[in-house]
Amino acid sequence: MQARTNIRSLSRAEAPPGKDPYLLPMTSFGSKVARAAWAIVCVLLFRPSPRPLHAWRAFLLRCFGARLGANSRIYPGARIWAPWNLVAADAVGIADEAVIYNAAEVRLDSHAIVSQQAYVCTATHDFDDPRFPMIAAPIHIGSYAWVCARACVLPGVTLGEGAVLALGSIATGDLEAWQVYAGNPAKRIKQRRRPGAP
Repeated sequence: MQARTNIRSLSRAEAPPGKDPYLLPMTSFGSKVARAAWAIVCVLLFRPSPRPLHAWRAFLLRCFGARLGANSRIYPGARIWAPWNLVAADAVGIADEAVIYNAAEVRLDSHAIVSQQAYVCTATHDFDDPRFPMIAAPIHIGSYAWVCARACVLPGVTLGEGAVLALGSIATGDLEAWQVYAGNPAKRIKQRRRPGAP
């Protein structure tokens, strides 16, 4: 797995005397305000929108800093934590109930798909540190790659072009291009046929 980087490193010096550093915030005040505004837009405008209105939802995401290519198919039940950390090329699909927990950047290349109830998670915590700081690393999902329903992608992982992460599987490391992975942790089980291959 690729090295992870600190979103915010907390030191005991930052905590006022007598204050438990474990309880210090992990994100900035500005980030909290932006996420609160995005949550309101989600409830009022994003989630109630009819399923075919992909362009409307793309517009809302772009208003919050998402960089989306043409013909994105992001469904109203998708949960995107920070639109400003979402980069998607043309014809990307993010299904209902998929969770994009993007404390760091999530990049989806052309025709990548994240299916129902999949969890794409860029952040975790350093459980060996008593301060329990958040650590994060970006996730890259290559062109034509598919994160199947209920599968999970961990921080710092790259899915190569055309890679498939099977139903309910957990990607703890990078997936090679045009290979199918399954299990927990996900292991390569077969090769995927490339479009146009005999």
